[in-house]
Amino acid sequence: MKTELEKMLAGELYHAGCPEIQAELAACAAWMARYNAAQGATADVWGTLLRERLGGVGEGAILRPPFYCDYGSNIHLGKNVFINYNCVILDVVRVTIGEETRIGPAVQIYTADHPRDPAVRRSGLESGIPVTIGSNVWIGGGAIILPGVTIGDDAIVGAGSVVTRDVPAGATVAGNPARIVAPKVNG
Repeated sequence: MKTELEKMLAGELYHAGCPEIQAELAACAAWMARYNAAQGATADVWGTLLRERLGGVGEGAILRPPFYCDYGSNIHLGKNVFINYNCVILDVVRVTIGEETRIGPAVQIYTADHPRDPAVRRSGLESGIPVTIGSNVWIGGGAIILPGVTIGDDAIVGAGSVVTRDVPAGATVAGNPARIVAPKVNG
């Protein structure tokens, strides 16, 4: 029988109030307090702190504090990823961000999801759906990426967009909900 944490990581319905999950949330909160206190530190200091908690951190990755996440261990950053101030990543399952991707300030990336059936939702069950962001993607400030979205390599997400479905490689999307405003750029 799976633990609630194992169910969470598998993307199955789980109860977030179990002691094992609460301990992980508390450990991450303590790490975030240290990380966010390091505002003004060097990229090397940030990198060291990121490697303490995140699931994977590529060479040259920068994540400017303040930064907020649920667990951290489910976040994987590629080489030379840049994430600007005030990013929120709800990482109940895996979030992958490809190399050379740039993410503007106040971007929110959500994997956390809730049942559509009100009776199941009232029971306190929740789940997660992974988010994958390709390489060389540019996400403008204030964008929101919803659970289960995949953003292809070289795509652009306009500032303030709400991305509710997959974005093809090389496409530019904008709006709420985000829609393709420019197809793949050749080059």
